[in-house]
Amino acid sequence: MAKLKINYVRGKTQNSSFIIKVAMVMATIILICIFLPKQPRFRYEFQKGKAWNHDNLISPYNFAILKTPEELNRDKEQILKTVQPIYNLNSNISKEQIDQFNIDVIEKWQISNMDSLSKQELTTYQAVGNSLLNYIYNRGVISLNNRYQNKGANGDNTDEAQKQYNFTLVHDNIAQQKNTADIFTIEAANEYVRDAIAKNTKIDRKAWLTEILKNYITINFIFDENLTNKIEQTALANISSTRGMVQKGELIVEKDKVINNDIYQKLESLRRAFEDESKISGNQSYVALGQFLMISLCVVLLMVFLFFFRESIFYNNRLISIIMIVILSMLAVLSWAITVKIPSLYYIPYCSVPIIIRVLFDTRVALNIHLLMVLIAALFVPNSYEFVFLQFTTGMVAIYSIKTLVKREQFLISAIIILSTYIIGYIGLFLTRNGSLHSIYWSDIVPFVVSVGLTLLAYPLIYAFERLFGIVSDLTLMELTNSNSKLLRELSLKAPGTFQHSLQVANLAEAAIYKIGGNPLLVRAGALYHDIGKMLNPLFFIENQKADSNPHSELTPEQSAQIIISHVHKGIEMAKKNQLPEVVIDFIRTHHGTTRVDYFYNMFIKNNPNKLVDESIFRYPGPVPISKETAVLMIADSVEAASRAMKEPTEESINTLVDKIIDYKITQRQFIHANITMRDITEVSDIFKSMLKSIYHVRIDYEASKKQA
Repeated sequence: MAKLKINYVRGKTQNSSFIIKVAMVMATIILICIFLPKQPRFRYEFQKGKAWNHDNLISPYNFAILKTPEELNRDKEQILKTVQPIYNLNSNISKEQIDQFNIDVIEKWQISNMDSLSKQELTTYQAVGNSLLNYIYNRGVISLNNRYQNKGANGDNTDEAQKQYNFTLVHDNIAQQKNTADIFTIEAANEYVRDAIAKNTKIDRKAWLTEILKNYITINFIFDENLTNKIEQTALANISSTRGMVQKGELIVEKDKVINNDIYQKLESLRRAFEDESKISGNQSYVALGQFLMISLCVVLLMVFLFFFRESIFYNNRLISIIMIVILSMLAVLSWAITVKIPSLYYIPYCSVPIIIRVLFDTRVALNIHLLMVLIAALFVPNSYEFVFLQFTTGMVAIYSIKTLVKREQFLISAIIILSTYIIGYIGLFLTRNGSLHSIYWSDIVPFVVSVGLTLLAYPLIYAFERLFGIVSDLTLMELTNSNSKLLRELSLKAPGTFQHSLQVANLAEAAIYKIGGNPLLVRAGALYHDIGKMLNPLFFIENQKADSNPHSELTPEQSAQIIISHVHKGIEMAKKNQLPEVVIDFIRTHHGTTRVDYFYNMFIKNNPNKLVDESIFRYPGPVPISKETAVLMIADSVEAASRAMKEPTEESINTLVDKIIDYKITQRQFIHANITMRDITEVSDIFKSMLKSIYHVRIDYEASKKQA
C-alpha cells in the first residue's frame, strides 16, 4: 500500500480505541478554532485587473478611502523632508579647547626652539590663535549627516547645495534655524585657519601655527539623534492614512466592470471598515460557531479519506496524532504571524507540512492534508485567493519533487523548484492585476526565499517524528539500504552466497514495485534483510555450500527442515536486537509465509512411506504477506532461489519456472492479506521473466515469437 504500510490487523489492535480517536479529532477542531482570529469575513473576493463578478455594490455606510502603500510612502518621504535635524550647542567645548591652546602654545613654543624670539611675538601668535579659534567656535563646527545631505537647500540641486541642509540649533532651550552652509566642518575650519594665517603679515612661522591650531578644532554642534527621531516619529504619526470619503448609498463598482486601482482601493477600504466594525458590533459567538462548522467539515473529510483509502493510518491513533500535531503546529504559527503582523505571511515555511507528511506517509495523504491546511488558512488570511493559489501550487510541487526519494540532494533540488514556483506564481498574479512589470516589488520575493530556506528545516523534524513515534521514512530506508551498514556487512562476510542472493532479490523486487506501484525503497530494504537469520548457520543453506560438502546429509529431514525454518525467527531476533524498523521486520516474517519446505517434506515421505507425517514440522509459521511489497518479495525470493538450480536456463524453462512458483503461492493462499491484484501479479511475472532472461543471457527465439504472433 503505502510506505508506512502496517498490518491491518495489527493496526486495529494498536491504538484503535474509537473514543481516543474522536477525542483527538475534537481536540484538534477546538484548538484550531482557538487559533483562528474571531471576526467575520468580508463576503467578497476581488482582484485588481479582474472583472467584478457580483451585483452592483452600493456603499452600506460612510467610510474613508485608505491610501495605498505607495501613497503612504510618498507622504512619509515628504514629511521627513520637512523635519530638520536637531543639534545642541556645547559651549564648554570651545572654552576647553581655547584654554588648552593657551596653555600648550607656550610649551610648544619652547620645544620648537622658538624661545629666541621675543615674548611680544609669542603674545602675537597666541592672540592670533585665540582670535581664530573664537571666530570658528562662534560660527560653529559641525559634522554633516549623510541622512540629510540629499535634501538640498532652498531648492538648489547643484552638487554643493545637495551637501547642505537646514537644521535647528538648540542652546539654553532657545532654538535657532541655521544652514550647514554657514557652519564650519572640521575640514573647512582647518582650511579657513590656513588661509587666514597665510594672509596675516604679523606671522612668520605660518606652517607652525597652522599645524598647532588643527589640534584644537573639534565639533561643538552635536547632533541630537534621539530628539530628532522623536520629532520624525511625531510627524509620521500625524500622516493621514486616508484620502477622501465614500458616502452611504454611493456606487462603488458595477457588475462586470474591471477593477482598476481606484475601485480596488475603495473595495479594500470597505473590507477594512467592515472588519473593524465587526470587531466592535459583531456577535463573536456566531463567528466562533461558523468557524467550528467549517473546520469540523474539513477535519471530518480528512478522516473519511483515511478511512476509505488509508485504513492502516485510520486505525492507528499514533499515526493520526502525528498528522494532528503537524496541522496544529503550522496553523498556530500562521495565527501567531497574523497576530503580530509580520511584514509578509510568506515568510512562514508552509511547504514544510506537505514535505513532512509526504516523507512520513505518502503522496495522496500529503496532498489531502495540504489541501485541508490551505483551505483552513484561507479562512483568516488576507488576499486569500492569492494565498491559496501560491501555497497550493507550491505544495503540490513540493510533494511531486520528492515522489521517489533516493538521494538526499533531492531536498536541495526540491527547494529550488519550490522557490521557482513561488516566483513564477507571484509574477503571474502581479501581471494579471497590474498588466505591467514596471511597478513590481522585487523585494516581495525575499519572503519566498526565506520561506524555502526554513522549509529545509523540515528534514530534521522528520527525524524527530521518527524517533518520537516509531515510524519509518524514506530517509531511514535510504540509510538501511547502504551495504556498509553493520548487519549487511556482517551478512556479506559470514554468508556471502546469501548476501548475493539478497542483492538479486532486491533488484527483482524493486523493479517490480516500480512497475505496479509501491515503495521501492521499502521493498529493497526488506529484500536486503529478509535472510539475515541465515548468518547463524550459513552452511546449511545451499547458496553458501561448497560443492563437496552438505551438512544436511548427517541430519534427518525433520531436523533439516527445522534448521531451514529457524532462519525466519532467528532473523527476527537479530533484527530486533539491531533495532530494525517493524516494517522491515515484516519482510523477514512473511517472505516464506505459511508455505512448506517441500524438499525435506518429500524426502520424509519417501523415507517413511508408512509413517504418519506431522506437516507443521515442515511448514513456516507465517504470517502470510501483509502488503503489496511483502507479496512481491515472496515471489522474487522464490523465483531467484529456484532459478539458481536451473542447469540450462532457456526462455521456455524460465517462463515455466516463474509461472509455476506464482501459481503455487496463489494455491497456498499466500496473498489473501496483501493488497495485490491479479493484474499486478501478471505484471510482476512478466518483469521477473524478462530480468531472469537478461541475468542468464537467454536469447529470445524471434522466429518462434513471430509464429506465436
